[in-house]
Amino acid sequence: MSGPRIAVVDYGIGNLRSAEKALQHLHADAALTSDRREIDAAEAVVLPGVGAFGACMQALRAAGLEAATKAAATDGRPFLGICIGMQMLFDGSDESPDVAGLGIVSGRVTRLPKTVRLPQMGWNTLDLTPGSRLGAQLPDPAWLYFVHSYAPEPTDPAVVAAWCDYGRRFAAAIEQGPVWATQFHPEKSGTVGLRMLENFVDAVGSTVRA
Repeated sequence: MSGPRIAVVDYGIGNLRSAEKALQHLHADAALTSDRREIDAAEAVVLPGVGAFGACMQALRAAGLEAATKAAATDGRPFLGICIGMQMLFDGSDESPDVAGLGIVSGRVTRLPKTVRLPQMGWNTLDLTPGSRLGAQLPDPAWLYFVHSYAPEPTDPAVVAAWCDYGRRFAAAIEQGPVWATQFHPEKSGTVGLRMLENFVDAVGSTVRA
């Protein structure tokens, strides 16, 4: 494969390979790696995640990859967080109140209301923010696949690229400069999810060419 190198952070928890495979399907030069030197050298970084917030943060730290991941999300490179990978970008989560997040995006992850069935497991529609690069060329409505009981609440709503309703309105995707993230799983969301990943790959290419 040719093109910019995309490092998919492998910190030894859950099924992280599906994100790598989806990016490779789009002909991106993406590879799962637990080597912080490869993460440091990559033109872009993807942080996937499944399971619980605290377990994922602890695994990232135990793998010695917290500093490299945080650097990738703050040094101007394109960065994509997926599912728990999105939640890890925030200050913390009510799911694991004693575990600090990466603190890249100001805000906290909170539990969805008990008035709905948890976890939200299945397809739901997005309310895309006009001008979102992540949501470019998506159909209306755009259906994406979710599996979660907690969702982020950014301090600044201006970073929200897409909203979703499930018990309450929550941030389903964010764009904070080159840092993008989704609460849903684009790699499991068919052609719509692949279109979003392609938008990220295109953004990586544009950044490198610039």
